[in-house]
Amino acid sequence: MPAATSVLVPYASYLRVYEPLAAFPEPERSHWARYARRERTPTAQDELRRSLADLLPTPPVAVPVHESADAFVTEADGVVCVCPWRTRLRGWLALEELTELFPPTVLDAVLPPVVRGQAAADYEAWRERNPDARPWIRTAVWQVPVRWFTLFADDEREYEPGDVAGVAPVLRYRTPMVQARRRLARSLKALRESVDEGPLTEGLVDVGRWLEEFHPRSLVELDYGGLVHALSPAQLAEDHSAADVAEGIAALRDGDGEGAGEAYGRLTDRWRAVRDRQFAN
Repeated sequence: MPAATSVLVPYASYLRVYEPLAAFPEPERSHWARYARRERTPTAQDELRRSLADLLPTPPVAVPVHESADAFVTEADGVVCVCPWRTRLRGWLALEELTELFPPTVLDAVLPPVVRGQAAADYEAWRERNPDARPWIRTAVWQVPVRWFTLFADDEREYEPGDVAGVAPVLRYRTPMVQARRRLARSLKALRESVDEGPLTEGLVDVGRWLEEFHPRSLVELDYGGLVHALSPAQLAEDHSAADVAEGIAALRDGDGEGAGEAYGRLTDRWRAVRDRQFAN
């Protein structure tokens, strides 16, 4: 379980892909092989602290100057797999989304236009040299997107309650890449045969294209991250959102619109209560 921390985690969830060492070309493969042998590798909290520290200077550092050489490490069926942070790339991608999340006056106060402009210019130049780059981690704030749950089964759910010593709870799902792709394809087929094209269908297509970029023996992880602090212990223990999504998709496949609506209603009620806290004092 993660170590206790006094840092309040931002309310974000994460979809991560861990790739086997064989997926990386040299010399990056050797770097990750050495990295994985360390006695201790950084945690999600370590990554968070570094990101928050960049926002303290004046002007703030919108995107790291250098790309991170760190990664999350795990083992799947005896194979070492790594999920590179790629903090700089993810910073650029997040910066592009900020204009949709905040009004201009708020955004200018947090990140001045000159800072954002320089970051955008740096990203454009970098993209020309790295046209095929993609992140290993996707982030969502104040929610877990419904499309992410389609990749997992309820029996892959891992829940570890927190304790009185301050250790934070953990709620996550992990599945082999082949299972994630298969479930996504089945969900997409059921949706296209039952309902009109919409945001959920478009989201599944987007996630599917992203997953195709990775090695077939990769591991896919959905981590509730800081959202565990927005839910009570009882809510976390009772949260089986992947099961609700699977039930809804199965109902659509069987032509049971009422059953699909009930499953979707449970899901939306649960996550609407979380998203509403974003605007609470």
